Amino acid sequence: MPGSRGHKAANGVSTRWVSVFCIASFCFGVLVINRLWVIPDPVKIDEEASSMKKNQLGELQPIVNCDKKDTSVQAGDILSQVSQTHDVIMTLDKTISSLEMQLAAARASKGDGEEGSPMVTKPGTEQVKERQKVFFVMGIMTAFSSRKRRDSIRETWMPQGKELKKLEKEKGIVIRFVIGHSATPGGVLDRTIDAEETQHKDFLRLNHIEGYHELSSKTQIYFSTAVARWDADFYIKVDDDVHINLGMVGSTLARHRSKPRVYTGCMKSGPVLSQTGVKYHEPEYWKFGEEGNKYFRHATGQIYALSKDLATYISVNR
Repeated sequence: MPGSRGHKAANGVSTRWVSVFCIASFCFGVLVINRLWVIPDPVKIDEEASSMKKNQLGELQPIVNCDKKDTSVQAGDILSQVSQTHDVIMTLDKTISSLEMQLAAARASKGDGEEGSPMVTKPGTEQVKERQKVFFVMGIMTAFSSRKRRDSIRETWMPQGKELKKLEKEKGIVIRFVIGHSATPGGVLDRTIDAEETQHKDFLRLNHIEGYHELSSKTQIYFSTAVARWDADFYIKVDDDVHINLGMVGSTLARHRSKPRVYTGCMKSGPVLSQTGVKYHEPEYWKFGEEGNKYFRHATGQIYALSKDLATYISVNR
């Protein structure tokens, strides 16, 4: 009715009771939340965070007690392990050296038949299949015009004939004159050497064309050929104007027999001469560094010796 005081909603509930019910629900909700949700103390939050951080650091960084020492590893065990490691390294080094020598021998044997000019050899000679084990091989570098020098060496310090063979068999010392062939194989010069070889049997013939400007190449080919033919502890290069005391050479090399990669001789060094016009001027002095620099320590070219390792390296990499 339009004149009544109490207004009712469409469903018959008074708006006053609706308002009261809403206010009561709000108060009840606030009361429940205050009882169930307790706000943590800030001090406790800091303590818990600090504790968690310490636990994490403890997991990442293990505690090391410096007061207690591990006595399980003794000094003797360490020395034993070092000794075993050294033995393994030496064994591997010997194996590698052996493989390199086999490779060098195969390459040199193949190169004799394929590279360069044909090698001048005496008819009827057979290729050496197995290398002879010797103490050292001494190659005396000589030329076609050096017959007098060769005869001087034969008459003084180099054994001849049966004595030369005896020296090889009993002492393991091989001595040969080293020479290549002429630019025209089979010519007069080569036939002269053939006759001399027939008489003395003390030459090592190389697959190499003789020439003054090819001495470095001749030396490399000599080492390669010697490595392929003889299994020696040392390989020596000597000029034919040098006279040798074989006993002194043998005793000197014997002291270095157990050492790897030996390079010995009359060692020297000196300043690199950059001034033009002076004796022994070095045209490429700039390769040795600043002005006034010195050559690296090296042996004179007249005589020097290489151990098996170094000679094999030259043979493989020439």
